[in-house]
Amino acid sequence: MSIPPVVDAHAHIFTRQMPLAPGAWTRPDYDFTVEQYLALLDEHGIAFGVIAACSPFGSNNDYTLDALRRFERLRATVIVEPGISRATLAEMAGGGVVGVRLQLRNVAELPDLRAVPYRELLGSLADLGLHVELLARGADLPDLLPPLIEGGVKLVLDHFADPDPRLGPQSPGFLAALRAVENGRTWIKMSATTRIAPAVVKACAASLLANAGTGRLLWGSDAPFIGHEATAHYADTLRMFESMVPDPRQRHEISLTALRTFFYGE
Repeated sequence: MSIPPVVDAHAHIFTRQMPLAPGAWTRPDYDFTVEQYLALLDEHGIAFGVIAACSPFGSNNDYTLDALRRFERLRATVIVEPGISRATLAEMAGGGVVGVRLQLRNVAELPDLRAVPYRELLGSLADLGLHVELLARGADLPDLLPPLIEGGVKLVLDHFADPDPRLGPQSPGFLAALRAVENGRTWIKMSATTRIAPAVVKACAASLLANAGTGRLLWGSDAPFIGHEATAHYADTLRMFESMVPDPRQRHEISLTALRTFFYGE
């Protein structure tokens, strides 16, 4: 019998009552509550979960923050405005927030990450030990990563760094992500496997294992698979994890990476 991951490092929780952000790319017509998520973890024998801020709801973090207060087995990222105070970030960090998610994938124009508001945000995050969780188009990573690295902040790159489906591990963004890993402050999530062609997933996973190593990799389900609910199932993501990382020792090491990164200190 295969051993399940210890940590699911990428999932979303929300309710239909939560206000949407202006220009939200989708409007879920169902609830995926924290209780539903925890029941799913329990069903599959997974001890801990990390909530990724759900981009359609923008900086409405109240539901996530309440979930952190109620359940010690969870950590989370939040979406904030660049001008947020260090004191507010520190308070969030004390309550189980481990990072700030920059959702730059569905924007008309990329922000200037070297502008003063972002420099100050990155400085506060670095000082507090919080990371930037970056959701962006892979093609934009060669431009986005340098100012983030200059800011001295820890980085977690979502969804295999969004490889080009034609180029896979030779995508410029994926290669830029591998270079970023060399700074010792960058991790890459093996997540959203239901959104990426299986052949690309496996090729990128092989490259990550060979070039980044298990100490820089995280696994996440991406539950509840927004936009793919009818065809994606939690068990499928676990089977894909086993397929793309066939060595159980490496899968366990990836779980330990998540425990160190999000729960017990890096």
